[in-house]
Amino acid sequence: MLSLSRFLFILTIAVAFQICNAAENTRPNIVLVMSDDQGWGQVGYYDHPLLKTPNLDEMAANGMRFDRFDAGAPVCSPTRASFLTGRANDRTGVYQHGNALRLQERPMPRAMQQAGYATGHFGKWHLNGLRGPGVPILGNDKYHPGRYGYDYWLSVTNFFDMNPTLSRNGSFEEFNGDSSVIIVDEALEFMERQSNADKPFFTTIWYGSPHSPMVASDSDQKAFTHLKETDRNHYGELVAMDRSIGNLRKGLRELGIEKNTLVWFCSDNGGLKVTPESVNGLRGRKGTVYEGGLRVPAIIEWPNVISEAAISKTPAGVVDIFPTIVAIAGLPKSAMLQPQDGQSLQNSIEGRIPKRRKKPLSFRFMEAGALVDNQYKLVTQKLGSGEYEMYDLAKDPKEGTNVIDSRPEIAKRLVAVFEKWSKTVDASDEGKDYPEGRLTDPNPRRMFWTDLPGYEPYFEEWKKRPEYESRLKDK
Repeated sequence: MLSLSRFLFILTIAVAFQICNAAENTRPNIVLVMSDDQGWGQVGYYDHPLLKTPNLDEMAANGMRFDRFDAGAPVCSPTRASFLTGRANDRTGVYQHGNALRLQERPMPRAMQQAGYATGHFGKWHLNGLRGPGVPILGNDKYHPGRYGYDYWLSVTNFFDMNPTLSRNGSFEEFNGDSSVIIVDEALEFMERQSNADKPFFTTIWYGSPHSPMVASDSDQKAFTHLKETDRNHYGELVAMDRSIGNLRKGLRELGIEKNTLVWFCSDNGGLKVTPESVNGLRGRKGTVYEGGLRVPAIIEWPNVISEAAISKTPAGVVDIFPTIVAIAGLPKSAMLQPQDGQSLQNSIEGRIPKRRKKPLSFRFMEAGALVDNQYKLVTQKLGSGEYEMYDLAKDPKEGTNVIDSRPEIAKRLVAVFEKWSKTVDASDEGKDYPEGRLTDPNPRRMFWTDLPGYEPYFEEWKKRPEYESRLKDK
């Protein structure tokens, strides 16, 4: 006969096991989606004069919309580095497009992998140091997505469009159709496999649209026939991308997992010079640290948690994604390399939107820098020069009036905060944040994939592809 104490012991173990299983099964799935060169104004919900984005609009109507959300930097690769690490791009060695992310960093997919999530990456990578139009990533690439914690990846080095050739964990495959639709369909297959295995998943979907070279189908260009060719294709790509967002949301519903899946959408930097303009009247575009270069559309949809539409006007940014996911998934802070430049947005997502941000958003890109501290924004065009501009974003979101001379005390404080922060970035850049206290590998040089011997066998075949023509004409 089973003794009472033995029975209670077994019961305790059984309950604990059930609790653990329940916790495992209720952990949210995470889907992080990022467009490529989509400006802040290029969504229907900001009343774009031509572009319709019904699926993004529906996301915004059902979820949380961030009206003051900044990229990690005003160009592609640096933002992607900040996205994966929660750190300013200069800390990671990704100073500009084409720099590789240091293997010493502690990226988000690795943390999620170690926490028991299945991890998948789909689309543009641009963190392996290779420049030029996107090509499939070699299986022996030192900086491929798998090196950073992705179990599964279907990716290219850089921007890509119609009928792409992608790399599936190092094996090249050709696809027909719009690239946005393709990578979402492939990502959904990955999600379905994990859902069937009762395993939570962490998935990044990084579009190549609407980055150049812009190639859209005739049907997706239909609403823009009066525009010049490049602009027609640019906006046509956004139409296709929005349709793929609809496919993603529909796919999650069909799998029955949409309620426990957090979908976070944003762009990687400010908009391009196109007609109609891409940044909704903000100053600057991609490549500048003014609002037009940094502010991007951002939405979170998570039905289990966000039951009513909400709009946050509190500053937030790409650097906040990793700390937020850590908080939501219940991961230890040690999952993130310190110092972190972002902060968790969990309270905002759960309906407790703060009126002010605690930690300023700070940026360094090439020689320029900026700091956003709620109402005010500090800008310098030359780091270390001591020359600054300051704007009151509450009254002047288009940064038309420099108020640095009329607000000397505020300017003094922000300059001190920015310069102190910048010194910590210098220390990070030297490798002081890593357990070794130094860089174990020198930063690899930026190079075009045409200079890499591993791609030479493909040159003859790829000469037929229009996106590679300029790179291969002399090869």
